[in-house]
Amino acid sequence: MNRTRLAHLLLGLLTLGMTVAFRQDVPARLHLFLLIGQSNMAGRGIPEAEDQQPHPRIWMLTKEQTWVPARAPLHFDKPAVVGVGPGLPFARAIADKYPTLNIGLIPAAVGGSGINAWQPGAFYEPTQSYPYDDAIRRTQKALERGQLAGILWHQGESDSNPANTGAYGTRLADLIARLRIDLNAPDVPIVVGTLGDFIVNRNPSAGLINETLRQLPRQVANTYCVEASGLTHKGDTTHFDTPSARTLGRRYAEVFIQKKRIKPTR
Repeated sequence: MNRTRLAHLLLGLLTLGMTVAFRQDVPARLHLFLLIGQSNMAGRGIPEAEDQQPHPRIWMLTKEQTWVPARAPLHFDKPAVVGVGPGLPFARAIADKYPTLNIGLIPAAVGGSGINAWQPGAFYEPTQSYPYDDAIRRTQKALERGQLAGILWHQGESDSNPANTGAYGTRLADLIARLRIDLNAPDVPIVVGTLGDFIVNRNPSAGLINETLRQLPRQVANTYCVEASGLTHKGDTTHFDTPSARTLGRRYAEVFIQKKRIKPTR
């Protein structure tokens, strides 16, 4: 056996050993958070060093449905462009507040997907995926290791047009009802986020989507809305830049903290 083949074999054995050891380190029970919506939930910010640094109590479910330490990018919807989103900063803020909590993130957002793609059986051609069905399947797998503590939704850019704004509120309420039934989580907190000012400023329909999102907590129990006001884009007038994605994630976390919607186990 030549040295190159031997080196590859040793590397493979080392990787296998590390994988087995790592799997033993995954906590037995995780507080799970489902991350869904379109590209601004998936994240398009440029990763920096802090976004690559794993946290000892934050895990992510990979595309292959294995648990690994969470780092950006969390999502895999469009690998060529995916980057920093609000999910990991959200988890870090929760972990900082609750030092005994082990967190499991379930990335399932799909860039460009309209709300009609988020129903059973709906196929989304650009990513060759079934956004709703995939999110349910991944969450059911994740539930083997914990309890669903919350759902984060950021979506609406693709529905910011006169044809879709009028029905958006009904479709969102229906989606939430389906999620709670299919995941057997009738009281799970669901937090939505408004669209960025940079979208609303150039598209009046986006303002109507935001008003619908703001009204949601008055219409659907255990739902909350966070504001994206004051945040900035990465230069494309569509996606949050890295600092703004982090800020948005912390705003999502503040809902759970202020409303006392986290119940750490002892």
